[in-house]
Amino acid sequence: MSETRRLRPSARWLLAGMAGAALLTGLDMAARYGAERWALGEVRAGAEAAATFRAAMLRSEIEKQRTLPVILAEDPDVRAALESRDPARIDALNAKLEALAAATRAGVIYVIDAAGIAIAASNYRLPISFVGNDYAFRPYFTRSMTEGGFEHFALGTVSHKPGLYIASRIGAAQQPIGVVVAKAEFDEVEADWRRAADPTFVTDPRDIVLVTSVADWRFRAITPIPADQREAIRASLQFGDAPLDLLPLRAEEGGRVEWPRAQGERSFIEAAVAVPTTRWTLHVLEPLSATLRLAGLAARLSALLFGLAVIGAAALVLVRRRRLGEERRQQAAMRRELEARVGERTVELSDANDRLRAEMEERRRAEAAARTAQDELAQASKLAVLGQIAASVAHEVNQPVAAIRTFADNGGLLLERGQLEVARGNFATIASLTERIGAITQEMRAFARKSPAAIGEVALRPAIEGALILVGHRLRQNAIELVLDLPPDEVTVRAERWRLEQVLVNLLQNAVEALAGREGTQIRLGVRVAPASVELVVADNGPGLPPDVLDKLFVPFTTTKPDGLGLGLVISHDIVAEFGGRLNAANDGGAVFTLTLPRLH
Repeated sequence: MSETRRLRPSARWLLAGMAGAALLTGLDMAARYGAERWALGEVRAGAEAAATFRAAMLRSEIEKQRTLPVILAEDPDVRAALESRDPARIDALNAKLEALAAATRAGVIYVIDAAGIAIAASNYRLPISFVGNDYAFRPYFTRSMTEGGFEHFALGTVSHKPGLYIASRIGAAQQPIGVVVAKAEFDEVEADWRRAADPTFVTDPRDIVLVTSVADWRFRAITPIPADQREAIRASLQFGDAPLDLLPLRAEEGGRVEWPRAQGERSFIEAAVAVPTTRWTLHVLEPLSATLRLAGLAARLSALLFGLAVIGAAALVLVRRRRLGEERRQQAAMRRELEARVGERTVELSDANDRLRAEMEERRRAEAAARTAQDELAQASKLAVLGQIAASVAHEVNQPVAAIRTFADNGGLLLERGQLEVARGNFATIASLTERIGAITQEMRAFARKSPAAIGEVALRPAIEGALILVGHRLRQNAIELVLDLPPDEVTVRAERWRLEQVLVNLLQNAVEALAGREGTQIRLGVRVAPASVELVVADNGPGLPPDVLDKLFVPFTTTKPDGLGLGLVISHDIVAEFGGRLNAANDGGAVFTLTLPRLH
């Protein structure tokens, strides 16, 4: 008889119990390790996605304010108020800035004269009005007067509210007459971040926190600042009397960050991305403990059930070697015990699954919110393009306005002299110029409007003409020859008018920027008609697209521009795909973009 068979039943049960305990311990350790690795990967991916998305939205918020100082610096009302100091003109300018600040959600907009004194401000009615304050010491004033423009984040000396000051010089570099400033405040951005569970903050190149969802972290640093530098920063009054001490965070292994004094969640995974068009870095701290607990619980319960099943099978083999009566009693006892344990663990697993389903539902809602934000980002991209061409369209409007004034003055003199026929011709010319201005402004309003989702029959020529109205002045301003090759008969395609114009304006804008500063430049815009499709080709004779960029041109955040976000062509590609068409790019003596759309007639 073997040694195993000579063992008494109690000894066999002891050995079986030890083996089962070892099995469960091993499965539990393996489950905890695997769950932790999976949870870390999931949380890190979520943090990186959240950081990239929030950086893009923060950049969009800044871009909304950047066009204001540039446009106001060319505004005749601003120049007239600075040059004349007429109280009536300054009162009118105050009201105008107040309306602009309300419409654009700017913190404050104000105009500073060449001596550094604010003469008008959008908050002129408030006790904290900027009017009359001296801002000659502010870097955004001194740098704008010499460099043409400057951006500076600081704590307001009057309002005591932090914000990004975006300034632009008024007048030529040789004879500047002042500076116009728009202050972007991020209260709403920080409020949106606070509604999420993941702390979010933005740092400057010195690692000082500027914008944050945790109010106590503002103007603190993530790395130590030397004492001499700290005193110099405080002396500049950029951050008031902030102590500039360290954040209460502790870096751990594996990219973990601990917040020892936090209420609730204390362990996080950090993701950091650059904010496009700025020198800032956005940080997101994604909570870790809850995901680790849920993943660990689910994995360990699964391992436990598997181990119990294995132990149960082994126990049945041992029990069958005993007498039939004892076997039945033992099997019944084990079944009851196993069922009780499985029942308890099943309840726990069911609870864990409920929590996981709730988290999945929350993720689906977050994805829906992200899709909505992407639509808003597409609209913001359109408005950013409109802001870039606004100054050139203003010049386009100024020419017929000046001509209208001349013809009106001459018409009055001709009427006094009795030269009615000549005067009638002047007034007819005025009517024609007025219609021209109306066409330009109507095109801008239609382009800025949010387009409906309906797709149908669109005439191609009016869409091309509308896009040329918006970019025509930039073509003439850069001495770029436009060669049109359009079919004599009208062609209609499957599209949506204003979104098609958005694509054309984006392609023409890119071509103009590629040709800027070159001699003998030319843009060719041609239409090729096939029985079932229409090809619209926009080509330039510039340097073309770099090969490494051409392969990933329609991937988000791919750009050849130093301050570009890399979303314009991605949005255009998606719009064309929604029409049932396609957008391709190639090099052929320059950049060539081919827009293919379904033909209807």
